[in-house]
Amino acid sequence: MDTPHKHIAFAINTEGFNDSGFAGFVSKIAPKLANTGPKKLGEVITINAGHKTFHGLVCHSLAKGGWKDAPEAIVQCLNSIEVDDREPIAIIAIGSGEIGRILGASFVKNIRAINRSKKNCVVYVTTEFQKMAADDVINNRC
Repeated sequence: MDTPHKHIAFAINTEGFNDSGFAGFVSKIAPKLANTGPKKLGEVITINAGHKTFHGLVCHSLAKGGWKDAPEAIVQCLNSIEVDDREPIAIIAIGSGEIGRILGASFVKNIRAINRSKKNCVVYVTTEFQKMAADDVINNRC
């Protein structure tokens, strides 16, 4: 991921199977992330890799309805990261990938959750729709 920010946050699941999406990308750098075993909602797995620190936010399950508690878990995870609240954290648009869409993630609710955390998050989006939706949430238009 091309970002000037040292800290990068992204979604991982409670089942511990993190071999797709952005988590899959990080798993190539840190293979132990690909299969962590079961984790509890709200946990954070931190991996130091060179000049970047990756924070896997355990915020959903792969089961049906597994994204319903994601917004609360996202806030809990972000707030627990041991980084000064003013330091920027790059964060992937949680729930907007293929797995999130298939399993019913709410991109808007997840962006709201990121915005509610006490951290200084910089959201990375991949589509114009995601950018517009994120802008609307941040500017209280939805």
